[in-house]
Amino acid sequence: MTIRLVAVDEHVLLRLGLNRVVATVPDITLVGEAGSAADAERVVAETRADVVTIDASLADTDGISLARRLRAGSPDLGVVLLSAVSDDNLLYRALDAGLSAYVTKAAPISSVLAAIRHAAVAPHSFTAPGLSSALSRRRGQSGLLSQREQEVLSLMRDGLSLPAIAQRLTVSEATVKTYVSRLYSKLRVNNRSQALMAAVNQGLLVSVDAA
Repeated sequence: MTIRLVAVDEHVLLRLGLNRVVATVPDITLVGEAGSAADAERVVAETRADVVTIDASLADTDGISLARRLRAGSPDLGVVLLSAVSDDNLLYRALDAGLSAYVTKAAPISSVLAAIRHAAVAPHSFTAPGLSSALSRRRGQSGLLSQREQEVLSLMRDGLSLPAIAQRLTVSEATVKTYVSRLYSKLRVNNRSQALMAAVNQGLLVSVDAA
């Protein structure tokens, strides 16, 4: 299978560089380019791309916001976020947003090609060079879950409603809602499904048996 790739970067030289790189491999073809988010949405739709590489910082939006919009129209689109610098927080955001891969522009060509190939076959599975180390650093940061927040998270994973969690922990439902609000804030999510996914990705839960 030949991977149909679109490159989104406001710098023409970087797009040309990526074009030259993929021209040397038989399984990836650059079928479109865009220098802005507005152009990217049109180009991805017109070319029926399998994978898109997106600069983390565009003039008219950030790369993750654009990725979400593109995924709304093409749910199985592979998305590789490219960053000018190595940034753990950006990596975490890309992971939590459900992107396919995160790579710095200074990474070896082999890493960029590997990220594109991964995105083509497993668009909803995240990869990044040094991912394990980054997740270890994240778990070691301050502001992780308290013991009670961890208990609430585990009960949420088991499918319990907020009233049921309150009964299980022998606290008021208002107290449980406070714990859940803190969970969402710390995990940077907006609902239960996102919280469970983020918790698994960060090693705070082993698995999600129920959502």
